[in-house]
Formats: sequence, structure tokens, C-alpha cells
Amino acid sequence: MNLNLTGKAVVVTGASRGIGLATVRTLRAEGARVLGAARTVTPELKDTGALPVPADLSTAEGVAAVMDAALAEFGGIDLLVNNVGGGDDVRPGGFLDTDDRQWTRVFDLNLLSAVRAVRAALPSLIERRGAIVNVSSINSRLPAAGPVAYSAAKAALAALGKSLAEEFGPRGVRVNTVSPGVVRTSIWEDPEGFGAQVAAAAGVEHAAFLRQIPDAFGITTGRITEPDEVAALVAFLLSEVAGNITGADYVIDGGTVKTL
Repeated sequence: MNLNLTGKAVVVTGASRGIGLATVRTLRAEGARVLGAARTVTPELKDTGALPVPADLSTAEGVAAVMDAALAEFGGIDLLVNNVGGGDDVRPGGFLDTDDRQWTRVFDLNLLSAVRAVRAALPSLIERRGAIVNVSSINSRLPAAGPVAYSAAKAALAALGKSLAEEFGPRGVRVNTVSPGVVRTSIWEDPEGFGAQVAAAAGVEHAAFLRQIPDAFGITTGRITEPDEVAALVAFLLSEVAGNITGADYVIDGGTVKTL
């Protein structure tokens, strides 16, 4: 299937690893011109051939620097992938364990980064009849399953996508959301990451915890999702093949979410 992305100018946030890195690789393979933004530019991101831009996307200044770089390099933006999320303030704990600083930082990275990027990109996206994909999470549908601030921010991101699709669809801009379940990324696999913290809180050895995830999370397929699978869905939604899809929220979770 020809996604017809050759020559398209794309900005991908959170591009240094995991879903973001896989998305950059997929879009590059489809012939797109890609700017990959991340707090830390990894060798893997450099190797994709994308334009790497280091920036703290939780700040207005960081997002502005990324979008200015994209406009200077490409002369305009056709496609935007708001993938950056998670962050150091996402860790196990309940509502009373989450202070104002954590709420603010989680929302800055997981929601306001997308708000700011969309605002900067919209003139180009309207002119070029472009598309946006926001990467949310099944936590937006299962808020009790994860850290409260993160789940709330991802639910807000999904709602933002619906609002943007309705307002700017008549002007030629499509906006969709992708909501992954557990994906094989450092969030779960890093010995110091969120998954390791959850395992420690449960008194389970990290490697054993990772093996138990499909059963513990009720994943119908019996395995977690690979980053390339999410990237393929993102690329499809950006493409002209999905030209009449907008305002949708695609869950990719191996069947974790059982409800309508």
C-alpha cells in the first residue's frame, strides 16, 4: 500500500526512543522529511537521517524552538505527531501522593506540549491540508489503571483531538488519536523506569513482572505491542489512504480494553 508520504514535512516529538523513534524510522522509510524532537538526541535518532532537534518539550520555549526549526528547514509543516509523553514525574502512587508540582509537570509534557505544537503548526497545516496524530494511552479509557495525573492528561489529550478535528476539519486538517496499551519500550523495560518501580512496589522481580504483564493486564493476544506496530498505525493515519478519517481514537493494545 502506497501511503504517499514522499516529500512530506513531518514533526515528531519524543523522537529519541520507543514509539517516537519507530515512527521516525517508518516515516523516513516512506520518503518523508522528518524533524525529530527530543530532550536528548540519541545516536539512534541521528542514524535515521531525520533532522534531530534537542528541546525540553515541557516548556513553551522548547516547543517554539522545535517548530521554528521545522519551519526554517522545511518552509512549512504537512504533518505533526505529538508523541512526547510520560516523563520523570510519572511514577507509581495515588492521588494523595501527587503534589501540585507533579500535576503541573505531567500536564506540561503530556498535554500542553501538544497544545503549543498544534498552535504553531496550524497555519501550515491549514494551508497544506495536513494531518495531526496525537499519541495518548489506554489510560485515558482506564484511568484507574495508572498514575492519576498521567491518566487525566492523556484523557485531556484525547478530548483535545476531538475538538481540533471538529474545528479544523472544515479547513482541511485531519486530527486523530492513537492510544497504545503496554508497548515494549524503556518505560517498562528500563531497570530504573516506571515498570521497574511498579514491580518493586508489588514486591516482584522486574524480569518476572515483565513476563507476567500479558496475563496481569488481560492482553487478549498474549503479548505486548511493539513500537513498530504503533508507528505503522500512526503513518497510516497521517497518509492520504486515511483521507476521510478524523476525530477518531484508535486503540492498539492487544485487546486490553474490553469495553465499547
